[in-house]
This record gives sequence, structure tokens and C-alpha cells, in this order.
Amino acid sequence: MNIMKKLFLLPVLLAFSITAAALDQDEVIEAAKNGDASAQAKLASMYLLGWQGFEQNEDKAAQWLEKSAKQGKKDAQVMMGAFYDRGIGVLGDKDKATQWYEKAAKQGHGTALAILGRNEAAKGSVKFSYQNMRLRAARSIPREYAKRFLMGK
Repeated sequence: MNIMKKLFLLPVLLAFSITAAALDQDEVIEAAKNGDASAQAKLASMYLLGWQGFEQNEDKAAQWLEKSAKQGKKDAQVMMGAFYDRGIGVLGDKDKATQWYEKAAKQGHGTALAILGRNEAAKGSVKFSYQNMRLRAARSIPREYAKRFLMGK
């Protein structure tokens, strides 16, 4: 009998989780359309990663992310810089990338400061290539930050 209950409950729980995910997506889309910067960053992440049935679309990801970044969301600004560094959903442009990193750095964002070569930790110790660090960061930031946005951090 215990097995029968489990077999019955499994599809019910699965259906509930799928419904909850769909409701969450609808809430995110609505909040993003209403100007919520966190929801815009989350929606951008859903498009970037092809999350929960979203078709992967770098152009839409960049559009939603830019809306969030323009509202001052620091992580979105750094991610937007990485998008411009790598040409993800936008034409690659090092100057625009630097402008986005600068905006986040002005708010004290540690990664942006490091990318721009303004972190105190590396100064004076070991010869450090900020250009190489920026390239590595631009490769990892989009996916890592997208995961952060999706996890609500």
C-alpha cells in the first residue's frame, strides 16, 4: 500500500512543481515588464541559459539585462560589460564594456574594480595582467551571474 501511495503522489507532485515553475515564470515576466530590475535580470538569465523551457536567445537576454543595468543593478552592469566584451546579444565593443564596468565600479563592485585594474589586493605584489583577467572574467561572468540571478542572490 505504501508503494501505491508513492506512485500516486509522484505524478501529483511533479505536476504541482511544473505548475509552480510556470507561475513563477509568469510572475517574473510581468514584474520585468513593469520595470522591476531584479526581474529583468532574472528574465535575461532565463533567455541566456534557456532556463525551464525558455528558448535560448542572446539578443533578448541582452535587451532585458540592459534594462536592469540602466536602473543601477551592479551585477547586471558587470554582466552587461561582459556581454559587450564578448559580443553576446550585442555587437562587441570594448569601450561600451568599459563604460558598464565603470558604472559598477563607482558603486564599489569588487569584480568591476578588479577588471578595471583598481583592486588593491594585486597592486604591488605580483606582476598581474588585468587584460588577461578581464578576458577570463568576460568568459565566466555571463553564466555565473545568470545562475546567481536565477537563484535569487
